Amino acid sequence: MPTRRQMDEAEIRQQVDKMVQGLRAKDLEALRPLYTTDVVSFDVEPPLQHVGIAAKLANWTKVFTFFQDLTYEVRDLTVTVGDDVAFGHGFGRLGGTLKNGTATSGMWVRVTFCFRKLDGDWSIAHDQVSVPFDVSSGEGATGLES
Repeated sequence: MPTRRQMDEAEIRQQVDKMVQGLRAKDLEALRPLYTTDVVSFDVEPPLQHVGIAAKLANWTKVFTFFQDLTYEVRDLTVTVGDDVAFGHGFGRLGGTLKNGTATSGMWVRVTFCFRKLDGDWSIAHDQVSVPFDVSSGEGATGLES
């Protein structure tokens, strides 16, 4: 029989899968319940932080405006679970067909998710996306595969 921690980890992984499905469908209403209302997001574009569910969904709306079709994947997700908080880290890649018809496979970025268990459900309370960069040039290292 699975332990409570194993069941929680499975639920968290399902939440990440729901996020991936919501992004691929460009469905803001599918994404909304996955985040806490006070979510703090450190995304790859300005400003330094996006605070609250409205800001997070506005950021996804902006992404959706660039894509005709969108793909998103999460790879190598590791999850650590506590009683009412958890975190996961791995790699994400956003790609698809842009509105102008250009196909892009995107680039791998580092992703971190922090979850809170509220009323029995795991929700994303914080996420962070980062691009490695070359310190000497200040340029993002966007072609990395591992």
